[in-house]
Amino acid sequence: MYAHIKGIASPVLSDRVIIEAAGVGYELYCSANTLRRLVDGQEAKLLTHFHITQDSVALFGFLTDEERTMFRKLISVSRIGPKVALNVLSVLSPEDVALAVLTDNAAAFARVQGMGRKTAERVILELKGKVDAAEEAVAMPASKDKSSSASMRAEAIAALVSLGYDGAVAGRTVANIADCDRVEDMITLALKELARSR
Repeated sequence: MYAHIKGIASPVLSDRVIIEAAGVGYELYCSANTLRRLVDGQEAKLLTHFHITQDSVALFGFLTDEERTMFRKLISVSRIGPKVALNVLSVLSPEDVALAVLTDNAAAFARVQGMGRKTAERVILELKGKVDAAEEAVAMPASKDKSSSASMRAEAIAALVSLGYDGAVAGRTVANIADCDRVEDMITLALKELARSR
């Protein structure tokens, strides 16, 4: 119905923004990541998703097409509504979500409000076939053998999480490590990287 809305963002609230365009104030619900990048009183252009259910009609706003695309993928998961999808995108970038799906990293969703481990596992399971090649290329470095690389990375992430590292941080760190012959080497390199960034 609406592709995007461009106008003055005011006010920027904790969970939504009002964009005034052509004398009409549009209320758009946004992720915390999008809201942080808006400046009250300045012009903004937000891509939109019009959501209608039996009980409500709402408009959602996104700064990037990647975020809107991932939002649409998330709400396609059974029992994941727009509110939880925005909570996911408030904590994780679209690339983080794609990486978590590719590496079976349910721990990446641990800080998402309203999402337990079982829900995170369902998201991963249902999004497995929906993460496209472009997202995969951004989330994971090029590898000769994608399946063994993904399973090795998943093992390395699980090891870091068991050591107490945040799931999303562990996922991002392991994604930046080049392919290794052994998972132990990947874990060692990731630990060095994490120690350096502290």
